[in-house]
Amino acid sequence: MTMLREFLKMEAAGGILLVIAALLALVLANSPLAGLYNGFLDTPVQIQVGALVLAKPLLLWINDGLMAIFFFLIGLEIKREVLEGELSSRERAALPAVGAVGGMVVPAAIYVVINLGAEADTMNGWAIPAATDIAFALGVLSLLGPRIPLSLKVFLLGLAIIDDLGAIIIIAIFYTADLSVLSLLLALVGLVGLFLLNRLKVFILTPYILIGIFIWVCVLKSGVHATLAGVALAMFIPLKPKEPGAVSLLKDLEHRLHHWVAFGIMPLFAFANAGVSFAGMTPASLLEPVPLGILLGLFVGKQLGVVGCVYGAIRLGWCQLPAGVSWPAFYGVSMLTGIGFTMSLFIGTLAFETTEHSAGIRLGVLGGSLLSGVLGYLLLRFSTSVPEQVPEEPDATDLSQQSAGKPAE
Repeated sequence: MTMLREFLKMEAAGGILLVIAALLALVLANSPLAGLYNGFLDTPVQIQVGALVLAKPLLLWINDGLMAIFFFLIGLEIKREVLEGELSSRERAALPAVGAVGGMVVPAAIYVVINLGAEADTMNGWAIPAATDIAFALGVLSLLGPRIPLSLKVFLLGLAIIDDLGAIIIIAIFYTADLSVLSLLLALVGLVGLFLLNRLKVFILTPYILIGIFIWVCVLKSGVHATLAGVALAMFIPLKPKEPGAVSLLKDLEHRLHHWVAFGIMPLFAFANAGVSFAGMTPASLLEPVPLGILLGLFVGKQLGVVGCVYGAIRLGWCQLPAGVSWPAFYGVSMLTGIGFTMSLFIGTLAFETTEHSAGIRLGVLGGSLLSGVLGYLLLRFSTSVPEQVPEEPDATDLSQQSAGKPAE
């Protein structure tokens, strides 16, 4: 449980840094430095190894390259939680799984309903409001301190992990370009290599990383989004240690990556993707189908989907609320699942090939996430209380020492 507490603290601190990075991007995009900001993101970066040439603007290196590391970490977390963590049994996984399914289906449905009859390509964004940003959500929870029981934080963490798994599946199925059979076959060869390393119980990280880079290049050239290579690599990293008492390669790698992802990659992604210019926008801009569908999907769909499905599952006897959690507090946390931000922005970059809807996507994501975060915080603030500190009872040794006039050690 100590490792879980450290993880939650790190994610909360990372969420606060994400807010700062996003605000900085918004300020720059709406200042005289906007040209410098956009020029930075458009900086051409090229890597060439023989006949292999990878040339992309800096923004795409962040979204395709660094985000593959983020998804690699997500894959490590999913594997660990499924095999021995909060999702390792039906009883533990039932509540967050039900909440995650409702929290993905209802927002997507709201987006689709609002965009019926709009331009044909706007339907591509149906998955944008289906995501939850765990770092931001835990960052809001951290502001409430001991008011929030650990069981509720664990629920939110489990829901977000299942939510991320759903996002990975959606990206793999719905957001792929024209496929290159040769590149996919080469990626499959790499996966076979990872499988052999795992079965042969290789506990050295280097060969896994080298094959993972090879798979990333193949997937990048295949038409499937390159970030999925990170998830595939994570599935083959050994969880069990080499010998009893030794450090698990997966857990050690997960621990080391968290700092880089939480305090480096995610803030950089937020800085690169949150900079929306408000020039020419009016309040009516939020009423356009894409931003309105995203905003209502995140703010209304998430909370209704999570609470509605969980309530139904509890009535059916499939699961029960976490210990010591009231319905108002649970509803407040359900509101926080509407903070889509990072994952929503990322899916938004995949949903539309042109930049026509870029401003609307960012406006909807920022608006829905802000409403969910602020109102979720307020509901939790007034529906929970700081637990009373119960003094620990001295044990028999302490009492005997005090009666003898000796200080307790």
